[in-house]
Parts: sequence; C-alpha cells; structure tokens
Amino acid sequence: MDQLSAMRVFVRVVELGNFTRAAAALNMPKTTVTNMVRSLETHLRTRLLNRTTRRVMVTTDGALYYERATQILAELDELDGSLSLAQAQPSGRLRVEMAGAFADTIVLPGICDFHARYPQIQLDIGIGDRLVDYIAENVDCALRGGTPADQSLVARKVGELKLRCYAAPFYLENFGTPTHPQELATTHHCVGYLNAPTGRVWQMDFRRGDEFHEIDPRYVISVNDHRTYVNAGLAGIGVIQSVPFFIGEALAKGELVPVLTDWECESIPLYIVYPGTRHVSNKVRVFVDWIAKRLQQIDAPAGAVATGQPLCLS
Repeated sequence: MDQLSAMRVFVRVVELGNFTRAAAALNMPKTTVTNMVRSLETHLRTRLLNRTTRRVMVTTDGALYYERATQILAELDELDGSLSLAQAQPSGRLRVEMAGAFADTIVLPGICDFHARYPQIQLDIGIGDRLVDYIAENVDCALRGGTPADQSLVARKVGELKLRCYAAPFYLENFGTPTHPQELATTHHCVGYLNAPTGRVWQMDFRRGDEFHEIDPRYVISVNDHRTYVNAGLAGIGVIQSVPFFIGEALAKGELVPVLTDWECESIPLYIVYPGTRHVSNKVRVFVDWIAKRLQQIDAPAGAVATGQPLCLS
C-alpha cells in the first residue's frame, strides 16, 4: 500500500462526504478509492469511516487521523514547494470567487499583465458574493470586501476601498442636495446595497472630525450587485456610495456628481480568503501578491480603470 496516496485519498473522502465525489475530484475509479481507504484501515487496524448507502461518517479515530493527516500533507506540500518547486513557474487552474465590481475594475483591466507574468495559470473567476463551500466546489480563494466573519478562513488584507457619496443630476434637481448624513435616513432617498450573506442592507458610515454617524439608509430599492446598484443611482433613484475608480466613466461624463464632500466615508477593507486547512499553493500566492500590487496602482485618478486603460505593472 502507498500510505501517502491512501492518506490523500482518505482526506478527500472526508472533505467531500462520500466516495463518489472524492473519486470524481481525484479522477480515480470509485473502487480504487474504496480499496485504498480499506487498505489504510487495515494498516492502522482501526475503522476510520462508517459507511451508509448515501454518505460516510468519520469515526472518532478517523477524526483524529484526519486532523493529523491534513497537517502532515500540508507540511509535505510546503516542503516540496519550498525546494523542488521554488523556481518553477506557477501553473494550472486557479478558481477565484469575487464580486462583479472587483472583476470588472480590478482584475480584468490588468488581466493581460497577469497572463504575461504567469502564462501557465488558467484563471477561473466565479462572480458573486454568495457563501462558498471551498472544499466541495474546489475554490482556491475569494476576493471579498469587509472583514470576514468565518473564523475557519485565513484572511490576508490586500487593500482598502475608499467610498464616497454620489447622486445623479436628475435626483438633485428633483429632491435637492443633502447637506448632512442624517438626511439620508430621514428626508432623502438612497439605493440600498444588500449584503447577500446576511440579508441586510449595508449601513453608511460618515466621519467629520470628532463627529461620527452610522446611517441606516432610507431606500425604496435595494440590490446585491454593484453594477445594478450604480445603474439605480444613474437612474436618479437615490444617493449611492461607491469607489471613484468603479464609476470613473460616469463621473467623467457628469452622470454622477459627488455629494456630502465635507464628510469622510468609512473605507471597506479588501481581503483574499481561503480555507485554513488547505495548503496555500504557489498559484494562490502569486495571485494574492498581484492583487495587492494592482490595488496600489489602481488607487489613482478616477476613471483610470473605467475608461478601459489597463494599469499594467512595471
């Protein structure tokens, strides 16, 4: 028995919950996966899994073995990566989840630069803010705005998004210009931005000197997609908060104008997150570093990205 291979197979079965999904993920026959786990149990002289017709459940010994096995495999992969693969060009499929606004304004305008640097990486981007099952869906990492709430994820901060308030001239002509943040909760209308994981509309935070306000925006519509959010603002439905380089074209054309400019809006931290139990591959490492450098480059005059001018790194 190849104990290391059997250990990897066992870990995958535990992570995916049954032999069929593990076999598909490993591109192996189901009978091979089953036999390898049985051989491992015979070698260890203990049952690691309880089988039913629909799924497998980890025994007490199996849970202990899984925890230690994942650590050993991660350390082994790290050792391989730091030695034999240290100079290798990262390659293979990299699956990343992110909101559409991040893809449109951060990643895609510089994707030619990323490809030139890492031509052997195939980047698969999933769009959305939904909760992700990283193991079952084989997602390597996600680019997320806001501090991650899931303590099982490792999070690396790669930048911050500085928000400002905007409204369409049509809205201002019909409803006037807000002069204080409290008006966004009482007399003015906003477009609500729905936080998909929580189902709640994001608060709008404002600071001026020692004065601070957390506003629950007064809205007639809320959405959970940034492109739709901005389009609602362009339609004159209400005040929005966005990042200047997200809406550079609309600002350049005068379709959106800044409001409440004497107030500072709270920044949104931007994180790359990935499962704490998964070894961080070279593919993820180079993508995280590239994103961090992209954000430093992109935080430039409004419109540099939205006008379609790639900000390639030197």
